[in-house]
Amino acid sequence: MKNKSCLLLIFLVFYQTNAQTSIFNDLLQKHVTKNGIVDYASLKTDERKLDSYISYLEKIAPEKSWSKNKQKAFWINVYNAYTIKIILKNYPLKSILDIQENGKSAWKIPFVKVGGKLYTLDHIEHQILRKTLFDPRIHVGVNCASSSCPKLGNKAFTEENIERNLEKLMREFVNDSSRNKFLENEIQISSIFDWFQEDFTKNGSLIEYVNTYSETKINANAKISFLKYDWSLNSK
Repeated sequence: MKNKSCLLLIFLVFYQTNAQTSIFNDLLQKHVTKNGIVDYASLKTDERKLDSYISYLEKIAPEKSWSKNKQKAFWINVYNAYTIKIILKNYPLKSILDIQENGKSAWKIPFVKVGGKLYTLDHIEHQILRKTLFDPRIHVGVNCASSSCPKLGNKAFTEENIERNLEKLMREFVNDSSRNKFLENEIQISSIFDWFQEDFTKNGSLIEYVNTYSETKINANAKISFLKYDWSLNSK
């Protein structure tokens, strides 16, 4: 009887997680284009659905038994959902940089509630995703709501799709000529590769990492420069 109860509890948690992630997925499908452009005005009319998903996040915390991919998918969804929420709270605005509360930027405001605990967006990105669940591709998973940021995927991450979706998003980001410009002996690349260079060079050089995804093969000795970041909102 005890084993049956445990199995039932596991099933209910699994069902609830999938159902709530589906709500977030539907919102992204409806209000985010394939190119990552967000219709925040339209999203504002659906804010109750986002709040429903966030209410779920407030009550649940990842279990130690969860796979790394499941934890990664969960925390990236958390980051993106709360980023959208803080944009909507302050909408209309021109940039996420315009958000300030008590002298703190959007990334340093402790407004993210997960499993009854308060977090900042910075903590989720740097302490959980980059440190505990390390994967250089998280930089195309989490979204800073800005034009130069890798595009916001219009699908919620799940344990089953995160691997292929991060690969897809990284490949698209690297080969997006508005964010990275390649010549054989010279490259101008996103400042993300500068700010988080240590993540991309753990197993080789920066050019080696970019070459893994680039459709234009880059000379190992190519000159590298970093493009100015556009912090304007990733909106219509």
